[in-house]
Amino acid sequence: MEHPQGPEKQSGRASTAQLIHRLTHRHGDRPAGPHAVVVGGGVSGLLAARDLAAAGHAVTVLEAGSAWGGCVGVHEVAGLRLDSGAESFATRTTAVADLAAELGLGGRLVSPNPAGAWVALPDGPVPLPRTGILGIPADVHAPEVRAALGRSGVLRAALDARLPVTVGTTEKTSSVADLVRARMGERVLDRLVAPVVAGVHSADPELLDVDMVAPGLRAGIREHGSLAAAVAALRGAAGETDGTGQAPARPGSAVGGLSGGMHVLVEALVAGLERAGVDLRLRHTATVVSRTAAGTWTVGWDHAGAPGGVEAEVLVLATDGPTVVRLLGAEVPALVPLAPERGPNVRLVTLVVDLPDLDAAPRGTGVLVAPQTPGIRAKALTHATAKWEWLADETGPGTHVLRLSYGRAGDVASEAVRLGGGGPGDAELFADALADATILLATPISVSDVLGWDVVRWRGALPFAAVGHKARMAQLRDLADREPGLLVVGGWVAGNGLAAVVADTRARVAALAGRGTTA
Repeated sequence: MEHPQGPEKQSGRASTAQLIHRLTHRHGDRPAGPHAVVVGGGVSGLLAARDLAAAGHAVTVLEAGSAWGGCVGVHEVAGLRLDSGAESFATRTTAVADLAAELGLGGRLVSPNPAGAWVALPDGPVPLPRTGILGIPADVHAPEVRAALGRSGVLRAALDARLPVTVGTTEKTSSVADLVRARMGERVLDRLVAPVVAGVHSADPELLDVDMVAPGLRAGIREHGSLAAAVAALRGAAGETDGTGQAPARPGSAVGGLSGGMHVLVEALVAGLERAGVDLRLRHTATVVSRTAAGTWTVGWDHAGAPGGVEAEVLVLATDGPTVVRLLGAEVPALVPLAPERGPNVRLVTLVVDLPDLDAAPRGTGVLVAPQTPGIRAKALTHATAKWEWLADETGPGTHVLRLSYGRAGDVASEAVRLGGGGPGDAELFADALADATILLATPISVSDVLGWDVVRWRGALPFAAVGHKARMAQLRDLADREPGLLVVGGWVAGNGLAAVVADTRARVAALAGRGTTA
C-alpha cells in the first residue's frame, strides 16, 4: 500500500487542489447546484449516485475500469450473455428486491431450483443438509445432517443445546471456526461450515469474523439458548422456513436472482442515471483526494494519461478498502492503521457444454467442496442451468452452463482483474475445470463437449472480514463520519453480498442529511 504523504508534502497537495480547481472550471465540468462526486462504479457507487441525484445533487461518477457494476459483471460465452460475477443475492432482507422493483425489474425476480446443492466430502458426496447460516444446521437431527456427520458427529453437535449460553458468546471477537467448534464440534466445522464458507466467502472459517459475516448470531445464542436455535430464529425471522414454520429451507432458497442475470440490475441502474443527467465517466482513475480551504472536496483523476479533476460538496468513496484508505490517508491519517486486507484472488471458469447426461441434474444446483477433499482444486461448482429455470429455458435441453470457482483467502498469486480468455494460465484453469466438473458431477466431460468457455479473474474482489474486522470498520466509519460531506461505502465495510451492500449504501446516503450536508 502507498504511504500517505507527510507534512512536507502539504504545499504539493495545495498545488494539486489548485490544478483541479483550474481544470474543473476551465472546462466547465462542474454542474450547477450541490455537487457530489462518487469514486467507484460498482453497485454501491451507482446506487449512491442514484439516491444522491434523487435528493437533488448534481452527481459525477468516476470508475477506473472499462465497465460498470464491479463484481456484478457480464460476459458472453457460446453466444449467451451470462453473469461474470455475482449471480444471486441473499433474501434475508428485501433490500435487493425493493431496489429491483424501483428499477422496474420486479417482474424478473426469481427463486432458484429448490432441489438444493451437494457437498463433496473426503469420503464421498452427500446432499447439503438443511442449514441456515454459514452451513450451520438448525436441526442437528435432520436426516441430511446425520448423513453428513455420522452418529458421533450428531451426538457432539447435539451438545450445543446443553452448553451454557456463555460458550462462544463472551469473547470480544470470534472467528466462525471458534464459535462452531465450541458449540457443535469439529465435524460440523469441517464437513458443513468450511465448504459453505469457502464457496460463499472464499475464506477459511478460522480467519473469518463471525460478527461481520453473520451479525446477530452470537446474540441469538444468548437469547434462544443454543447455536442451532439462534440459526433457526434468524432464518425464521426472515420468513425462510420450509413452509411448516419448522426447519429452515435448503441452501439456495435463501437467495434470489433476476431472470436474465444479475447484470441486468447494473444495466437498469446505469440507464436510470443517464436519464437523470448523472455525469458517468469510465476509465477515470482517482489519484488524489484533498480538502479545499472552503471545506469542499477535490478529486484528481487520470484519464488515458491526461490529468483532470472535480470539486464537490459531497465525496462518496465506493472503491475497495485499501484504495479508500490510500486516497484519504493524507487528509485523515488516523485511517491508515485501520486499512483492511485485500480479499482473495478468485478465478471463475465458465463452461457451456452440450451434454444431455446433465439434464438429470445429478448434483442438484451444484456442489460445495470441503477444503480437505482430495483430487479437486475448485472450491465450488454451480450448475447454473439446473439452478435457474430461465437459463435452462434459454439454452434448451442438453446444453448446460457450469461455473467453477477457484481461490481462497491466503492465495499469494498477484493476478490483475481481467475479463475474457486467452491469457497465460487460462488453458491450465480450463483443464482443471474439466477434470473437477467430471468428478463433482459424476459425469465425464471432455473438450469435445464444450461449446464455449471463459475465465474471469477477480483480484481482491471479495472483502476479507478477518477476525476483528467489524470493530476496525466501526472505528474507520466513525472517523469518516467526522468529515463533513464524506461517505464511505462498499462490501468491505458493509459486509459481503449485494443485500448488505444495497441496504448499507442506502442507509448511509440517507444519513448524510443528519450530518449537516445538503443531501
